[in-house]
This record gives sequence, C-alpha cells and structure tokens, in this order.
Amino acid sequence: MTTWLITGCSTGLGRSLAEAVLKAGHNAVVTARDAGTVQDIVSQFADTAVAAALDVTDEEQIEKTVAAAQERFGTVDVLVNNAGYGYRAAVEEGDEREVDALFATNFFGTVSMIKSVLPDMRARRSGTILNISSIAGRLAAPGSGYYSASKFAVEGMSDALRKEVAPLGIRVTIVEPGAFRTDFAGRSLQQARAKIADYADTAGPRRKENDRTHGTQPGDPTRAAVALIDLVGSAELPARLLLGSDAVKIVGNEVDGQRREIEAWKELSISSDFQTSA
Repeated sequence: MTTWLITGCSTGLGRSLAEAVLKAGHNAVVTARDAGTVQDIVSQFADTAVAAALDVTDEEQIEKTVAAAQERFGTVDVLVNNAGYGYRAAVEEGDEREVDALFATNFFGTVSMIKSVLPDMRARRSGTILNISSIAGRLAAPGSGYYSASKFAVEGMSDALRKEVAPLGIRVTIVEPGAFRTDFAGRSLQQARAKIADYADTAGPRRKENDRTHGTQPGDPTRAAVALIDLVGSAELPARLLLGSDAVKIVGNEVDGQRREIEAWKELSISSDFQTSA
C-alpha cells in the first residue's frame, strides 16, 4: 500500500485517478480548492482517504496539506501534480495578469508542491513524482502559446529534476495527455478577453466559442487513471509518458518533423563552428 497526494481532484483526470487509487487499496490525499467537491469520494474510503482544501498557489495550504498527509499516513510516496487549466489567446491578445495567474498555477504551483515533499522523500531515499503536462508541452498550436509555454516550463524543470533526484532513489515522470473527455475544454478553459481580427483564421478557431471538441475527445480519464497506477507500479519509469492514441500520433509527427528540419538545415548549423587552420 502506498500513499498518493493528488492535486486538482474536483473533476477530470484528477478525480478519476483519486477514485482508482483508492479502489486499488492505496491511501490517498484527495485535494481540490473546495474540499467539499471531493467529499463524496473520501466518504467511501474513510480509512484510506483524506480530503484537503488546496490551492497550489497558496504556500500555507500546501504546507498544511503535506503535514496532514504525513500525520495521517506517515509519508507521501507518490505526488501527482495534476492541478492546472487551459488558456486560449493569440500571443498579442494575452493579458499579462491572466498569464501570470496561469503560470502561478500550472508551473509555480507544481514547483511548490514538489519542494514540499522532497525533504521527506530525500530522507527516505524513495518517492515518485508525476507531473501532468500535455502534448502542448511538446508543441504549440495557434491560440495556445501561453498554455504551451507553461507546460514547456514544467517539462524543462522536470527534466532537470529527474536527473537531480534519481541518485537519491526518487523517480520523476512527465505525463503528456492528448485530448481527454474532461472539463478541460469546457468549464475549466479560460481565454483572453481581447480579440484581434487579424488572428481570426489562426488563433480564432481555438477560441472557446468556436471550439467544438468538448465532449468528443478520444481519451477516457478512467482508463488513463488505471494506466498511471500501472506506471507507478513499474520497476522503471520513462522520462515521458504519452496518454492517448492522439498523443502518440501528434507528438510522433512533431518529433519526426523536428528531425527532418535538423537534417535540412544541418550544413548551415555546423557552419558556425570555429574552423581549424590548415
């Protein structure tokens, strides 16, 4: 039995994962900004579940949540940084305050959660951290530049973190979901108020009022939750795990395209090296 601390459990993947972890017989600290939204989950597992109010931008709430987890279960074996939301805007349309709030949750909130559990994980020389990113952490669509930037930041930090803590017995994996049938493209999605007509054909189709994908996404959050439990139970973890057939296809095509571009421009790239005198 392991103890999981999962952020962002009110809906979507976080909620499905909390339910699956508890049904599998593990302990779970189930968090949401409003703890009442997860009470129905916790009430079914009185001996193995704790509900906690947690806004990942609130350092005091983070400290209280981790302390409560350690007091109740002794340790946090698995941290899942799932809390986050989407934001749509052409780069020129983005509001600075809204972008700051996006990064406060998607990136700095993730960092704060990690720093809160690492001292105990280091002391025990054990622990697993799953950082939920997105295929948007590998490529950026028009209208999603700021969201992708927040996920690129998560991935860059996670790559370094993995190498820093691997010798200490701590595992880190970036999880990159494709489109899942959650509230991500519905209630949770935010966007800039400004709309510049020149971006109607690029960023415009991804504006919330024009997006028709909500409710039709191929990914099943219940099956994704099972996959993540299987992942944590594996002897070795990948640096990145794609979730969903669309993720495999989209990121695969992106990686192939990047490789072709590197080869196409290789001669110009290497022409910048110092030349050895004959």
